[in-house]
Amino acid sequence: MAIDQAAKPAAAKVDKGGISFFQHMNELSLFVAIVVLYIVFTSTASGFMSFNNQINILRDAATIGIAAWAATLIIIAGEIDVSVGPMVAFISVVLADLLHWGIPTPLAFALAVVVGALLGSIPGILRAYFDVPSFVGTLGLWSALRGIALFVTDALPVSIGRNDLLDALDQSIFGIPPAAIIMLVLFAVFAFVSRKTAFGRSVFAIGGNAQAAFLSGIDVSRIRVALFAIAGAMAAISGILLVSRLGSGNATAANGLEFDVIAAVVVGGTSLSGGRGSMLGTLLGVLVITLIGNGLVLLGINPFFQQVVRGLIIVVAVLANIQAIKRSASRNKG
Repeated sequence: MAIDQAAKPAAAKVDKGGISFFQHMNELSLFVAIVVLYIVFTSTASGFMSFNNQINILRDAATIGIAAWAATLIIIAGEIDVSVGPMVAFISVVLADLLHWGIPTPLAFALAVVVGALLGSIPGILRAYFDVPSFVGTLGLWSALRGIALFVTDALPVSIGRNDLLDALDQSIFGIPPAAIIMLVLFAVFAFVSRKTAFGRSVFAIGGNAQAAFLSGIDVSRIRVALFAIAGAMAAISGILLVSRLGSGNATAANGLEFDVIAAVVVGGTSLSGGRGSMLGTLLGVLVITLIGNGLVLLGINPFFQQVVRGLIIVVAVLANIQAIKRSASRNKG
């Protein structure tokens, strides 16, 4: 049976929950929250509405968003990936080393993405074929990548010198950073894949009920591996953009990025239990997380307290998800 045909019956029930009243209300509330954040920070944070700061917001949003598109699919499938930050930092070091070895920049980009995909597939393989929980697999990858990157660089930045292509990636096009353009292009791709392809429907089906999806003919193992490989590739793209922004590979960069990514996805309405979520919700979640982080910095809030705020956001978002699931279950029983 073709995956396209097999995914439909298994995903039908899941899609109904995914395109729910709660989801649309969540997206609307996030849009309102973004407007409110702009009003609050414009009136309280000096320089918030300056052109340079808006560019910085777009760049920061791109760093989170590019990784968040893949993370959304992973969480919809009922899995989790906590290796994003070290993956981005590790790839930035790999790219810097490739350029030092004289490899042409476009080829170095391609190799960095391939390395990211291969590394990302490791926890996918462990989950698909050895039943290792994705949290454990990606946590192990998190530790290994951070440790290797710090070891080979002695925790020092790896300068790349002048590079025209990387410099171009950090120059605005009509006032818009290329990183933001890449983020939006990838958003459109992932939004289409998640809703209009057999692969996307299979991801929702697996998140709703992996056993039922398997019995319907969906290759659950293959899709799980593919999801984590895609996540690794997206982290590699973020790593490339990070190098263009910093001008170096840095093993200590992107510290805590995985929490921002997960927070953005969960705030966007994707259920941690799987089976429900949307790319639009994640996009709005990315903007909310980015605006809060930027505004708190401009207000001079202690960096340690910013972590408290981030943790509270994640907890509140999870609580909202749980309540939405309970209300949905009550309506179905009724």
